[in-house]
Amino acid sequence: MTDSPSEPTATARILIVDDHEDNVELLRARLQSWGYQPESAGDGVEALEKVEQCPPDLILLDVMMPRIDGMEVARRIKGNPALPFIPIIMQTALDATENKVEGLEAGADDYITKPIDFPELKARLKSMLRIKRLQEELEERERELLEANERLRHMSQTDGLTGLDNRRHLEERLDEMFEHAKRLNEPFACVMCDMDRFKSVNDEYGHQAGDAVLKQFARILRKEVREVDHAGRYGGEEFMLLLAGTVLDAAVTFAERVRKQVESHTFTFEGRSIRKTASFGVSAWPHPRIADADHLVRAADDALYVAKETGRNRVVRFDGDAFNEHTAGDEPEISESRAESPVSSRQSFTDRQSLERAD
Repeated sequence: MTDSPSEPTATARILIVDDHEDNVELLRARLQSWGYQPESAGDGVEALEKVEQCPPDLILLDVMMPRIDGMEVARRIKGNPALPFIPIIMQTALDATENKVEGLEAGADDYITKPIDFPELKARLKSMLRIKRLQEELEERERELLEANERLRHMSQTDGLTGLDNRRHLEERLDEMFEHAKRLNEPFACVMCDMDRFKSVNDEYGHQAGDAVLKQFARILRKEVREVDHAGRYGGEEFMLLLAGTVLDAAVTFAERVRKQVESHTFTFEGRSIRKTASFGVSAWPHPRIADADHLVRAADDALYVAKETGRNRVVRFDGDAFNEHTAGDEPEISESRAESPVSSRQSFTDRQSLERAD
């Protein structure tokens, strides 16, 4: 009885590999009567070419052939990682156990002896094609699972509003990049930046306007950083930039370029437009007062605090003249006593929020 065209195997493409034309024609006629789409190759070389050009759903492979025998064809097909799973049914007049074992070890998935019993062949074809479908379904589930896991990983590392790295991911990258810099004795810079008087945007125009401004600010940061760098939202309207292989002077130049980009940018939302500025604090390693990644962030945060206190819309480098003049007489921000205290960059951020409210 002929398979119904609605069955999954009805459109299966089957490659017949045999150097005897009579065998090919006999198999072709029988496969067509079962609803399959038969194709043929006269030897192993032609078979390999056809498989690479357009992989079939199943291969009926003769063992004894000129140029390349069936065993070698099976080995090459199964050894090619670029090919999908293709069931191979070996067909041969050699029915000794050692011949079957050799064929299976070469990569054949099943074996049928000549002269071929067609009801048996039909059953084996159905079985192998069913296995292929199951394999494809499994691979599709695995692909979907990998994609879902990748989406979850991306969500866990990304700030939902701006699309930049979130704070947790930033801190992970910070530790990795700092250790890498120390291991290779390469410079490493950190830039902390904060939108100036951002609270007034929310108060005057609403939080949706504030979100629009933050998104546009994030796009400026993303455009300016290199692929090896990391940009992320550290909290509220504060952002962190991690610059690999960057000395302090270069990081200051970079921050100044970003500052100018922000200052010249027109932020738009709901048919309205405003101009905003941002302040920047910059630190870098190696530096005698920066021992680890936490000190690096605190130094940049302290420099940002100075930028806020001294007028905003400016770049201040840690331990530079402007920084030292403003903090003269104060306890050094990265002293041993502070390093051991629980005070962190969060406190500086809170202080800056107080400055914003005071304005």
